[in-house]
Amino acid sequence: MRSVPEYFGCMVFDDKAMKSRLPKETYKAMKKTIQDGKRLDIALANIVANAMKDWAVENGATHYTHWFQPMTGITAEKHDSFISPSGEGSVIMEFSGKELVKGESDASSFPSGGIRSTFEARGYTAWDPTSYAFIKEDVLCIPTVFCSYGGEALDMKTPLLRSMEAISKQAKRILSLFGQNDITSVKTTVGAEQEYFLVDADMYAKRKDLIFTGRTLFGAKPPKTQELDDHYFGSIKSRVAAYMKDLDEELWKLGILAKTEHNEAAPAQHELAPIFTTTNIATDHNQLTMEIMQKVAKKHNMICLLHEKPFEGVNGSGKHNNWSITTNKGANLLEPGETPYDNAQFLLFLCAVIKAVDDYQDLLRVSVASAGNDHRLGAGEAPPAVISMFLGDELDEILESIVNDSAYDAKEKVQLRVGVHVLPRFAKDATDRNRTSPFAFTGNKFEFRMLGSAKSIASANIVLNTAVAESLKSYADRLENVDNFEDALHELIKKTIKDHKRIIFNGNGYDDEWIKEAERRGLYNLPTTPDCLPYMISEKNVKLFEEHKVFTREELEARHEIYFEGYCKTLNIEALTVLDMVSKNILPAISKYVGKLCKTAERKRIFAADCSYEEDIIKELSSLSAFIYRKTNELEKVLSSIKSAADTVEEANMFRDTIIPLMNEIRKAVDEAESDMSSEYWPYPSYADLLFGIR
Repeated sequence: MRSVPEYFGCMVFDDKAMKSRLPKETYKAMKKTIQDGKRLDIALANIVANAMKDWAVENGATHYTHWFQPMTGITAEKHDSFISPSGEGSVIMEFSGKELVKGESDASSFPSGGIRSTFEARGYTAWDPTSYAFIKEDVLCIPTVFCSYGGEALDMKTPLLRSMEAISKQAKRILSLFGQNDITSVKTTVGAEQEYFLVDADMYAKRKDLIFTGRTLFGAKPPKTQELDDHYFGSIKSRVAAYMKDLDEELWKLGILAKTEHNEAAPAQHELAPIFTTTNIATDHNQLTMEIMQKVAKKHNMICLLHEKPFEGVNGSGKHNNWSITTNKGANLLEPGETPYDNAQFLLFLCAVIKAVDDYQDLLRVSVASAGNDHRLGAGEAPPAVISMFLGDELDEILESIVNDSAYDAKEKVQLRVGVHVLPRFAKDATDRNRTSPFAFTGNKFEFRMLGSAKSIASANIVLNTAVAESLKSYADRLENVDNFEDALHELIKKTIKDHKRIIFNGNGYDDEWIKEAERRGLYNLPTTPDCLPYMISEKNVKLFEEHKVFTREELEARHEIYFEGYCKTLNIEALTVLDMVSKNILPAISKYVGKLCKTAERKRIFAADCSYEEDIIKELSSLSAFIYRKTNELEKVLSSIKSAADTVEEANMFRDTIIPLMNEIRKAVDEAESDMSSEYWPYPSYADLLFGIR
């Protein structure tokens, strides 16, 4: 059996593979492309393509695909074989630089927000050489961008790469002011912690709501969920441990740095965390991780649920986006050092992030918006929908001293003492963590905690990169021509802290008083997707993206339409599933059980036996079924009326204001009925079955 270092990355055409297979000059050119974004010409692409093909074929690949990330939230691929006819009925395996660099796909069949019409089909995929090609299920996958015939971005990767170029450009300007003129590129890095649920596949197959929507639309709360805190970091069940072992192996073969795995707070909930890597690669890796999680689960007769809220009444799943900025020489620009109060460069980059989060808090909220994530935000299990930043006591005191022009009293590191002499002593961190903060500083990075578990991390990082690039640009514009750099720098940091102090909050984000305080501070409170999406195309935000060449106005307007449409389609499917489950299974089951109770009560009366149980349940279930029937009829009518909405914005508001409340009313009544009925008659596996079904 091979050791992990021996097979790690064996399915990736990575630096090691390139170095061993490419001519020296071609390899150097590829390194330049990856590290500094230098363009690779077609002659070199031909050499790379041939070497990549030989490597792929040796590793069992027969096909290749341009692997891209359209605005569906998942990845897309079209497989082409390497075969080429060579005469007399034989074939050879060929792959050219042209096939590597460019592909073509039907752009009208993916969400485009009106950029592409049905009859305008041509779209292009273009190789992203900064993200390594890999083999998945005997197919060579080439990471690419996806754009329309007119060059507009139709994917998540194109704007992400643009935003990375934007922040690199502006960060280099700042670093040159500090005498670092040898920095050739600055990249953001990300580690995306992924939460998920595992349920038994046989039980999943009996739940229409899980199959069609990814979440349970009905389900009475079981006697026990997570209140004992016994699942979090608890012993991992053998079936789950076997799954995690296989998952790690598959991820490691693809060079994905899966590091940490554990049970999460809710029963059947787990988490996987990777080591940091460059943002576009981290995005690719997270998309692959979600796909492979689901495939490996099926091999263990389980289903991996990535929906943000698959179970009512227990914690949902999120994705923590750990974000930082590093130079090509490996320096972390958000590393405070031993004396952050003396580290002017760190303080300036810190202020750039503070300013960015405050100026573009609306966009950050938009970047995590989805129908599924609306269930989590502000629900006491995830950060509130109000954006704020946690810096911790030490940084807070440093910033206060700058504003007040007072000396900062640096505190000595305190040894952690737990009262047991045999245990080793170690220095406490300078600050505690705050799990209720949407955007928390955690030592040398920021943890953006609002992302939903099923969502691509690209959106959040596009906004972060671009917003911080804008802060850095404004700083560079101001500092590049000053007479006294140190004085101007001090005043700039001081002014940023004063102007944007409102975004800093180190307290309990779950407290209702904070929401009131946030509104007094003038912070946005945008609890639902329809509340926040209009801000995506506000003039301020359009100007930001156009200024840094991340999105054009047309691309933003297209995404605005796509996200509204996605919200409506998601809720429409949920509503139709409610109607289907109620009419075909739930009401017939209640009626059948009531019929049985009526017969039992009738037999009891013959013997003058007490029928109070049967009579009470019959009355309760009859009342509930009548209510459910009325409300589902009402839901069906309202659902039909939504088709007359003027546009997707009006449609989304109708779903939020009318359909969701109706579905909630039906759910409450159905869940009460489930609690009253014999489990023998209930048509679906219960929450207890799903949450505790894996032994």
